[in-house]
Amino acid sequence: MKDFQQVIADLTAEAEEFDRLVADLPDADWARATPAPGWSVKHQVGHLAFIFKIAGLAAAEPAVFNAITSKIGPGGFEAAVNGALEEYIHDPADSVLTRWRAERDTGIKALAAVPADQVVPWLVNPLPPAVLACAGMMELFGHGQDIADALGVTREKTDRIGNLVGFAVRTWNFGYQARNLPEPDVQFRFELTAPSGARWAFGPAESGERITGDAWDFCLLVTRRRHRDDLALTATGAEADRWLGLAQAYRGPAGEGRQPGQFS
Repeated sequence: MKDFQQVIADLTAEAEEFDRLVADLPDADWARATPAPGWSVKHQVGHLAFIFKIAGLAAAEPAVFNAITSKIGPGGFEAAVNGALEEYIHDPADSVLTRWRAERDTGIKALAAVPADQVVPWLVNPLPPAVLACAGMMELFGHGQDIADALGVTREKTDRIGNLVGFAVRTWNFGYQARNLPEPDVQFRFELTAPSGARWAFGPAESGERITGDAWDFCLLVTRRRHRDDLALTATGAEADRWLGLAQAYRGPAGEGRQPGQFS
């Protein structure tokens, strides 16, 4: 993983890039439907505002965070997150944008203040602040893609996605957990090409279970924003091929995902 301050710098840059997607949208576009069923652009921005809010709370006031999350009821964190959207989606677009910016800045500042060798409480296990920052980049990437798809715009590809790639490798088993499937006793090899052309490799070089291809497409896969059939990724080995259909870099239900050819 990169130096912690570089991870924070990357998270800041990704958040600013996301902001540019929505900064000048007319009100009508905030109501535009995104590929996530039932979610408008405003839902997407409100969701991210809440995620950065609770990440900042976990970093700055861990006792308060733990007290709040200990009270999460039936449906778990997914239900709590969706319920929190009610605090945002009924506000005017400019108010949601202002809240997103404030909660983004507060959350990143709080994360950056945590010593790199400490941990931050989170949903299942405490995480180093750099790992939680990478999780934030995963959120920005996935929800940013939903908005870009809704608006018909193409995002700039940068090597900052290396943080998300590393996070997805770390959480390779989440797809099995989400479906209550046993985790295979294998180690995957990942060989991916970054937007800059750099080669990124993870896992044992001798593994017969391999995922190779484009790193940006890998991020679209693990955020479930594209179907595997539409991505420049190759699996070698039966379990690697199965993994391409299960991959996700977030906990909880997999969701519907996307259909083959949906964005062609």
